[in-house]
Amino acid sequence: MYDAIVVGARCAGATTAMLLARAGHRVLLLDRARFPSDTMSTHYVHQPTVARLARWGLLERLAATGCPPLDIARWTLNDVTITGCAPPVDGIRSAYGPRRFVLDSLLVSAACEAGAELREQTKVTEVLRDGDRVVGVRARGTDGREYTEHARVVIGADGVDSTVARAVGARKYEEAPTLNCLYYTYWGGLKADYEVYVTGRRAIGVVPTNDDNVMIGIQWPRAEFDEVRKDVEGSYLKALEATAPELAERARAGERTARFNGTGRLPNFFRQASGPGWALVGDSGFHKDPVGAFGISDAIRHAELLTGLLSPALGGEQPLDGALETFAVERDEDAMPEYFFNLQAAQLDPMPELLDILRVISGDQDEVDRFFGLIAGLFTWDAFFTPELIERANAGRTT
Repeated sequence: MYDAIVVGARCAGATTAMLLARAGHRVLLLDRARFPSDTMSTHYVHQPTVARLARWGLLERLAATGCPPLDIARWTLNDVTITGCAPPVDGIRSAYGPRRFVLDSLLVSAACEAGAELREQTKVTEVLRDGDRVVGVRARGTDGREYTEHARVVIGADGVDSTVARAVGARKYEEAPTLNCLYYTYWGGLKADYEVYVTGRRAIGVVPTNDDNVMIGIQWPRAEFDEVRKDVEGSYLKALEATAPELAERARAGERTARFNGTGRLPNFFRQASGPGWALVGDSGFHKDPVGAFGISDAIRHAELLTGLLSPALGGEQPLDGALETFAVERDEDAMPEYFFNLQAAQLDPMPELLDILRVISGDQDEVDRFFGLIAGLFTWDAFFTPELIERANAGRTT
């Protein structure tokens, strides 16, 4: 009997397994992949999550991989450009943009070092129940034979198409259609900061990453997906030139170092986060358009939230089901404001009200940095968009 079985060993699942194992619980961690293993990603890790990695003793390991710290953010939304950096968190002001085969492997290793048992190349085929309660899983390993394992809680961290979510019947809510499609690739010989460009229903994200490469991703409205994928390279270069010509010039002076990765499937939804004997974390529990580059930070933050509630319950200090119910409530309270802001951003048409506010604060570096802090999750939306700031923006619009 395990205390927890975690299905999915990427950033959400590996973090969950690590934190539970560090708290002394017996954890089984399962994944279809064999690590190191890559996956689609926006790469960007916001400052509060970097501070978590530092607190867990993992930031030095990440820095040792050659992933560069990102201390400057440059955003251009239509005709408004701002440059700054989120305020420090626990003395840390840098963001990072690691490749996923680097970050996920680092977290998996930390989970194993903490005592979690890892089984790679393992497919979960069934979730086991005792009445309405989840009590374990049936899985198939590399030898093709199926076996069962039991646990007090089963945690699905197995992505958008979560086997655990499907098996427990986790309902979806606050669904919105896919709004965009995405393609990205990597460039060498290109100097860049963390850069964002949004104009003309195109969004470009630029993230320096491992091996002296820079990831440049481009989003188009989903209605254009069929046309874009007919000629991915041509569509990509055309959008790059039209949206960010100076960036396009830097890219031409460099070299593309990888094939294009992309998708037209970028769903927006919440799933029921927990039930008797089970929970969902990461993309299993909710997913949104990558325009805000929130996915990695959300996954790791909610893994910490879940384990902080689960660990005392697994230790007998409070009812397990109560901890699972609390996680569902607190996850939604945390995620909903960002989710709806992200849906608006995914329209790829910056709101005039937001542009007015950015114009007002563009000459005030502290306020610009607070805006980047808002994006990083340091402040609530109400704390930033104060009545006074909105009034200043309104006054600027009328003059």
